[in-house]
Amino acid sequence: MTPSDLDQRLAVAASLALAAGGYALEQFRDPEARQHKFKGPQDYLTAVDGEVERRIRAGLAESFPDDAVIGEEDGTTGDASLGAWVIDPIDGTANFARGLARWCISIGYVLGRDAVLGVVYDPVHDELFQARRGGEATLNSKPIRAASTPDTKHGIVELGWNPRLGLEEHVTDMTMVIGWGSAIRRLGSGTLGLTDVACGRSDAYYQRHIWSWDVAAGLAICEAAGAYISPFFETDGLTKGNQVLVAAPGLAPTLKTLLTLGRAEPKASP
Repeated sequence: MTPSDLDQRLAVAASLALAAGGYALEQFRDPEARQHKFKGPQDYLTAVDGEVERRIRAGLAESFPDDAVIGEEDGTTGDASLGAWVIDPIDGTANFARGLARWCISIGYVLGRDAVLGVVYDPVHDELFQARRGGEATLNSKPIRAASTPDTKHGIVELGWNPRLGLEEHVTDMTMVIGWGSAIRRLGSGTLGLTDVACGRSDAYYQRHIWSWDVAAGLAICEAAGAYISPFFETDGLTKGNQVLVAAPGLAPTLKTLLTLGRAEPKASP
């Protein structure tokens, strides 16, 4: 895929994210629209998730009818082995459903074992993150870079968690990170956890198992921003999920230890 092809896809993805984000923000402000159910333990779903994904899929089909699409809500269409859009219509649905302003729209494109472009839009704060392979990462059109934090003793690390893995594993991760001298966070959106690293708001994000739609866009943005990114797609990460680590370069040598600890398979699928 040429730089021109990527630029075209990036522009379309940004336009779709902005439009979908505008709709989602209107719904977020309406408590009735935020009514939710559960797909599984701590796995929230609202009608807005499905509608946002349908709108994005329709826009991608109009511009790139031959492209495969993987979405959190509606699964896979097309041949993803040739490259695929990877969509999370609302990342941070639990926050969205409870009225907390920490959620976003995520649209990435994966080619082979690489996330080659990403768009993340946070409608509440009107923040649009973008990047494509070979280009720079931007926030509202201004360049961003990962932090220059020198080591873990000065770091802020977000640790994602989900009930597919047990309490013991999460406590192990927290104990290690705190032992290395870092402060820890958990803010409820894996995608925004990655973009926080890309723009220097935090120094790392780690989760033992996460789905591709939560990270595809963020990985492309973090890589372009100069952060370390773990090889999420080298196995079956696109379809089965994987562990993920993104980190400011100064913290990566130490935090890579977490990748060795986290190789166990999740206990259940959604």
